[in-house]
Amino acid sequence: MPATKRFQHVIETPESGEWELSGYEAAVPITEKSNPLTRDLDKADAEKIVQLLGQCDAEIFQEEGQAMPAYQRLYSESVLTTMVQVAAKVQDVLKEPDGGLVVLSGGGTSGRMAFLISVSFNQLMRGLGQKPLYTYLIAGGDRSVVASRERTEDSALHGIEELKKVAVGKKRVIVIGISVGLSAPFVAGQMDYCMDNTAVFLPVLVGFNPVSMARNDPIEDWNSTFRQVAERMQKMQEKQEAFVLNPAVGPEGLSGSSRMKGGSATKVLLETLLLAAHKTVDRGIAASQRCLLQILRTFERAHQVTYSQSSKIATLMKQVSTSLQKKGRVHLVGWQTLGIIAIMDGVECIHTFGADFRDIRGFLIGDHSDMFNQKAEIVNQGPQFSFSQEDFMTSILPSLTEIDSVVFIFTLDGKGKDGLWDNLTEVQTFVEQVKEKTTNIQALVHSTVGQSLPAPLKKLFPSVISITWPLLFFEYEGNFIQKFQHELSTKWVLNTVSTGAHVLLGKILQNHMLDLRIANSKLFWRALAMLQRFSGQSKALCIESLLQAIHFPRSLTDEIRAAAISFHVQIAHEKEQVIPIALLSLLFRCSVPEAQVHLAAAPSVCEAVRNALTGPGRKRSADLLETPQPAAQ
Repeated sequence: MPATKRFQHVIETPESGEWELSGYEAAVPITEKSNPLTRDLDKADAEKIVQLLGQCDAEIFQEEGQAMPAYQRLYSESVLTTMVQVAAKVQDVLKEPDGGLVVLSGGGTSGRMAFLISVSFNQLMRGLGQKPLYTYLIAGGDRSVVASRERTEDSALHGIEELKKVAVGKKRVIVIGISVGLSAPFVAGQMDYCMDNTAVFLPVLVGFNPVSMARNDPIEDWNSTFRQVAERMQKMQEKQEAFVLNPAVGPEGLSGSSRMKGGSATKVLLETLLLAAHKTVDRGIAASQRCLLQILRTFERAHQVTYSQSSKIATLMKQVSTSLQKKGRVHLVGWQTLGIIAIMDGVECIHTFGADFRDIRGFLIGDHSDMFNQKAEIVNQGPQFSFSQEDFMTSILPSLTEIDSVVFIFTLDGKGKDGLWDNLTEVQTFVEQVKEKTTNIQALVHSTVGQSLPAPLKKLFPSVISITWPLLFFEYEGNFIQKFQHELSTKWVLNTVSTGAHVLLGKILQNHMLDLRIANSKLFWRALAMLQRFSGQSKALCIESLLQAIHFPRSLTDEIRAAAISFHVQIAHEKEQVIPIALLSLLFRCSVPEAQVHLAAAPSVCEAVRNALTGPGRKRSADLLETPQPAAQ
């Protein structure tokens, strides 16, 4: 019997799932568990993939189970109360802005989300004639916004040094550290430093695991584990000297791929909290749960409106998959902050699927002069860091071919940096230039009820994903709610398309990223967990096989075996197909060169592993048999 919900929802949220049962993959954090909804994701067609991933995204808005309230959720009283308390602290800074600063920080996807949110709220403040009070920190600096540099999040000291730089001379600094799985050393160091300096700093930790599931293995350059830092924050929360915001949103549709639901939930939670703080401080009133719920429902509406276009999203997925299969490239061209969403999606495919940085790439069209902290870090730094309109015109457009795909992402009513509508004439000219090179073009267009794409522009596209939004009757913040909806909707579409395209290419086994690139310590532990899951072998054997695949052709020595994880990651992140080779070595009990031969003979990575798993005399369970120190983001 369905549980009674406390709140009225815009969408039909799933009932409590199997993953909430205490015995379900018990040793693995929620953000690393496999989602029962997508257990057969690798067998699904494009339409089914969209449906399954849409159901996973809906879990963000799921309420705490009445029958088995194992975890607090986004709508739980404890989470809403903490959000109100943090909003009040933000209001204190907004009321006395001199010497105040709000820092959003993270590594990888979390750092890119910190960048996007800080850009948005600085735009909001400028629009009101106020001095911007937001900044962002991302592990590895601005280059990590537009390129995959996940290894940089493994240093706690790096995080502290970056925080000290932006906080010089400030009197009150709120530091919102984002780590989806409560695991990133970059964030752990910052939170610890803030707790040691509470006269100036207020740390707020955002993630989506219970503190008891936070990463607990040693941080190489720090004296506390992430779990110890989070536990200390919980104690200090009693005096409101620190806050932990960690609702469960369920496992990812693609196991451990926190770029997806984790990134979306980060955006929903923080934009709701911060917008509530701005909205109410200007009225001279305190933030309230009612205000939070009002904004949260607009994000639920985004889910409903986005996934109403499922069939067209599936069509785009198949087109993208076909381009990749033919060794073509996929370019995501977005105007204003939709371009940031496009960049994020492309960059994150690199370590998620072991993709080349040229396979799926995002480009930002429009002025970005006031977005970056250190723009010099990313301008004229080589092809891997190309992201602007000029970069597209000079380095991409001349070499486009018929097997490439280009997706144009823009709004009919979205306002740009200067409050001007997106220039549809500019869009049309751009599309016409691209269409001379390839007919594989599609549009993802956001509009409000009553608006339509001009006929001359519409006829250029073989297919258009047209997402139509209801009118919003809010005050000034209505424009930003609409902007946030467009961004989240775009993120859901692009995440679903790029993930589904790689599923169709045979890159996924069940719902596991078998061919990910080991770019940091979190991904090293995830790789080890997958080897144990699918081989059924001991932790010791799996570590040996993984290290052999990483260091081949070097022979393993005791010195290599005893080296720090960072040493192995440094070598692994430059190599392809490390995990499949290690797994085939375990399954066939063979050498690395023999495993490479098995892999080369199969039509896809997952087909090679599937054949090994179902070969004569083999019967493997998909259950985790022995879990290593689990990792999360």
